[in-house]
Amino acid sequence: MAGTEARAGAALIGLDWGTTSLRAWLLDAAGGVLAARAAPHGIMQLPEGGFPAAFAAIAGDWRAAHPGLPALAAGMVGSAQGWREAPYRECPAGPEDLAGALTRVPLPGGGALHVIPGVARFDALPDVMRGEETQVAGALALHPEMAASALLVLPGTHSKWVRVEDGRIRSFRTFMTGELFSVLRGHSILGRPAQGAEAAAPEAAARAFDRGVAAVREGGEGLAPRLFSARALVLAGRLGAAESLDYLSGLLIGEELRCGLAGGAPPRITLIGEDALCARYRRALALFGLAEPCWLEGATIAGLLRVARAAGLLAR
Repeated sequence: MAGTEARAGAALIGLDWGTTSLRAWLLDAAGGVLAARAAPHGIMQLPEGGFPAAFAAIAGDWRAAHPGLPALAAGMVGSAQGWREAPYRECPAGPEDLAGALTRVPLPGGGALHVIPGVARFDALPDVMRGEETQVAGALALHPEMAASALLVLPGTHSKWVRVEDGRIRSFRTFMTGELFSVLRGHSILGRPAQGAEAAAPEAAARAFDRGVAAVREGGEGLAPRLFSARALVLAGRLGAAESLDYLSGLLIGEELRCGLAGGAPPRITLIGEDALCARYRRALALFGLAEPCWLEGATIAGLLRVARAAGLLAR
């Protein structure tokens, strides 16, 4: 566990509890971070003692120093494999809807952890999210002007394209871009050329990425007929082995954008996520001729605070 420590003015313990990691913040009523910690105790990597032990390790002393301090968590901790399942809220769903559907998990020694529900679409092709709904709530808190209408893209293992209307998640789609890249890199013939190769120079990597984006943008046939080109171009001597993974990344992100923008591009897209990954999406969006997207930091913390406030949880 690592973090910075402070104690004064605490109003909320906020947690982002995912599959592989756990992040925690001690927050004041304005969203200021008084202390921050991280641990590798995602729901699939719990310490001995399970969920209660993981929570105590990361936030037990905060609760001891501030008796009665509310705790609120987002993410996979509320899944069927989590501490306690928090049933999905169906679209449309906004911060007030999430706040009204928190799941209470009693804690040893008294008090409770409140878990934010995920959001679901239960149409002909159902889709679900957990954690991203809190980031969307945070984005709307940070930029209220987006509440009327916005398209938010959250890159990651399972990228989410979220359409917001009237301050609520109206619809969303999931693209398994990150997971597909990981599987193809580690478990397919497409990842072999780069194995053992020296890292590509930044300029060459960028050119290969752009080439992959262009291949699906201009091909008109989608990803499937283009995937094998990540190997064939290397065999033909037209792509360096070291750049083949950047080319593959371009193919996959380009396909995500091609599909996501098929219904028409909005005036501007907002990106929420890790900076290096969002930089790839910014580059790909430019190749699609779109304006520079907005990139948001701090959406998770802002979302936790927004939901806590709507639920009346904030310590006074």
